Amino acid sequence: MKNENIPYKIYLEESEMPKSWYNMRADMKKKPAPLLNPVTKQPMKPEELSAVFCEELVAQELDDTTPYIEIPEEIRNFYKMYRPSPLVRAYCLEEKLGTPAKIYYKFEGNNTSGSHKLNSAIAQAYYAKKQGLKGVTTETGAGQWGTALSMACSYFGLDCKVFMVKCSYEQKPFRREVMRTYGASVTPSPSETTNVGKKILAEHPGTTGSLGCAISEAVEVAVGSEGYRYVLGSVLNQVLLHQSVIGLETKAALDKYNIKPDIIIGCAGGGSNLGGLISPFMGEKLRGEADYRIIAVEPASCPSFTRGVYAYDFCDTGMVCPLAKMYTLGSDFIPSANHAGGLRYHGMSSTLSELYDQKLIEAVSVKQTDVFEAAEYFARVEGILPAPESSHAIRVAIDEALRCKETGEEKTIVFGLTGTGYFDMVAYEKFHNGEMSDTIPTDEDLAAARAKLPKID
Repeated sequence: MKNENIPYKIYLEESEMPKSWYNMRADMKKKPAPLLNPVTKQPMKPEELSAVFCEELVAQELDDTTPYIEIPEEIRNFYKMYRPSPLVRAYCLEEKLGTPAKIYYKFEGNNTSGSHKLNSAIAQAYYAKKQGLKGVTTETGAGQWGTALSMACSYFGLDCKVFMVKCSYEQKPFRREVMRTYGASVTPSPSETTNVGKKILAEHPGTTGSLGCAISEAVEVAVGSEGYRYVLGSVLNQVLLHQSVIGLETKAALDKYNIKPDIIIGCAGGGSNLGGLISPFMGEKLRGEADYRIIAVEPASCPSFTRGVYAYDFCDTGMVCPLAKMYTLGSDFIPSANHAGGLRYHGMSSTLSELYDQKLIEAVSVKQTDVFEAAEYFARVEGILPAPESSHAIRVAIDEALRCKETGEEKTIVFGLTGTGYFDMVAYEKFHNGEMSDTIPTDEDLAAARAKLPKID
């Protein structure tokens, strides 16, 4: 079955690595709605955002006109330690499925953090160091972002304070210890160490936490600590910008063999991986140069796209962050303790939300047990143990390949394999023991959270 003209792994040379990040917003005719000040309800000014974020990152966050932003040489040199990452032809998976589809995956797990998160972590740590800061604070869900940021901060000699969603803190002690190995302090969220954490615990006793909770705590500590700023691993425009290296490399690798994908699939929690993977392809779509079917895959337990509303909402549960217009379940929504911790966010990137609203991308939600079934199948066939987050994309890639088998269509499918699942063995254990459940919010659950959305005139 193997086509000798296309290798199993397509690598770029170092000289072919992107020298600039690509900003999708520059090619969007209708731009994402601006962040709003939660008090005045007016668009956030640079000086207001600079109290929370690094100055250079604020500039990137607000820039919706510059298509390419140069990657500083020091960041590019760091990238070379683990990039370019391979684009893999899934020949074994194709053969096992008996599909005429051609399947490729961009593998981002070949670094110690085990995920794509390092692409933005090193950039944000670089700008924090350049600004002369002492350290940064952040949240982490599955622990991949916290691990990546601890690595980046260690490299630049910055202090790193991580608030880890409580259910992941308990499920993934080894991920926590990797962060501590790199010098980070790790606190389960919500905690008693912050005012907002105490408030959330009082309102939701025994809660397993959420990314929205952890964000609130991290922001409170950053704003209240001299020489610190808050950094975020997903959702924001600046993060999608940094993650565009994934898509730029993917497209360059495909172009080497004159391959044009028909379907591009990525898991979606806040949007960093999906936005990074699709960026250059979406650019072509926005400019009318090509067309692709782009699918965002989210957990049925936290279905921001498929069951959320497009409205302004707080980015965090504690309601201390700016308001963002996005597909949201409501900042008060706390999802079940799904094992795909990195996808347990109540909202979605403003940029991706606008693209979804314009019907330039589509979305599906999948159940947790179906996801782990696909993860196990993929591991047995392709030899990589995937992260639960990535396995959402694997689930839908397999479904689309089987659909091609039914119709006889020879479509080319590309999906993002964002990382490895070696710190997720508790989840795999529960799946193998038949102890994993599919918790899907009711319409009443979602309506209750939506009722608390802020009122914007």
